Amino acid sequence: MNYINGGVTAPKGFTASGIHCGIRKNQTKKDLAMIKSEVKCTAAAVYTQNKVYGAPITVTRENISDGFAQAVIVNSGNANTCNSDGVEKAKLMCEIASEALDVASTDVIVASTGVIGMTLDVTPIANSAKELAGQMSHDGGHDAAEAIMTTDTISKECAVELELGGKNVTIGACCKGSGMIHPNMATMLCFMTTDCAISSDMLQKALSSVVCDTFNMISVDGDTSTNDMVSIMANGKAENPVIDSENDDYKAFCEALMSVSVKLSKLIAGDGEGAQRLLECTVKGAPEIQTAKSIAKSIICSSLVKTAMFGADANWGRILCAIGYTPGEFSVDTIDVYLSSCKGTVKVCEKGYGIEFSEEKAKEILLEDAISLLIEMNQGQCEATAWGCDLTYDYVKINGDYRT
Repeated sequence: MNYINGGVTAPKGFTASGIHCGIRKNQTKKDLAMIKSEVKCTAAAVYTQNKVYGAPITVTRENISDGFAQAVIVNSGNANTCNSDGVEKAKLMCEIASEALDVASTDVIVASTGVIGMTLDVTPIANSAKELAGQMSHDGGHDAAEAIMTTDTISKECAVELELGGKNVTIGACCKGSGMIHPNMATMLCFMTTDCAISSDMLQKALSSVVCDTFNMISVDGDTSTNDMVSIMANGKAENPVIDSENDDYKAFCEALMSVSVKLSKLIAGDGEGAQRLLECTVKGAPEIQTAKSIAKSIICSSLVKTAMFGADANWGRILCAIGYTPGEFSVDTIDVYLSSCKGTVKVCEKGYGIEFSEEKAKEILLEDAISLLIEMNQGQCEATAWGCDLTYDYVKINGDYRT
């Protein structure tokens, strides 16, 4: 498997585009995107488990219930959530995409992101659909990635290539996410494409499995979004033998999908609203996998840990505190804690107690843009990693006037 340039249009048979249609007041920011496959695809998705969820999720879930899709339409600037006419508007977006792209409206994945509770005016979408469709190209993936951004400071794309059954298979993706990031299935919006030939059932199984160890293991602020969705379309253009069972090709596909998802998860965590540092917490030697996951998430979700990392303060007691209130059966008297970055590694805790270490070295390590927190539990063989970011003054500034 190799990383390659590109995003959702890297696989064969996919085109995309993104433009400013007028949903957002800032005319320099794109706010509407489309993605299309030349042929009908097998499709799968996972959605937020927030009881308050966007109308596009209702419509997308219905549209791909048969396991197939061919196109995506997505807007930023308005979440189309908590609106009495939300489902009607989401279906209308599918009809607009259907007419512009010449696909069935029931084969459209629809998504929205932005402010919750504001009525979505679809007029700009309808007026711009023909222009957007006219710009669809194999080079349009980056424009689509830009069009789905909200408070993101960078567009987020990834693509990998692997060989399955003697054929080159590509997986591409773009996503958005910066705030309201604390998933309970996935997080943000993510659109994946692949030219792999794979059944709907196997595609859903692969996506659901990968999400648990990637998008479900990131957090920026502890808020699970109302519009979270990760979708994937597979058009079979690679002409590999169809994956319809958990064979070796399926395992290789899952590994490649995992690589894409890990990279995107880290991009989201590192681009958290106001963030200066990416935090990666790995828990090793846990007695159970769920314990490892829970501890890793507790640490990267802790406001006290996050603020300590913002201040480059090796206040390791906050890490132990976060471990201590994590549910599960485990001991704290065998736990070692290490802090590391490209500047080196320092051990700050051994068997649950503090040890002497160089505060100067620790400060140097924690001033880097990417910080690793390693927890050695020494109580088993299970391991898990979670990703987050520091908590800065700018997070409050960004969210204090998000609507205005």
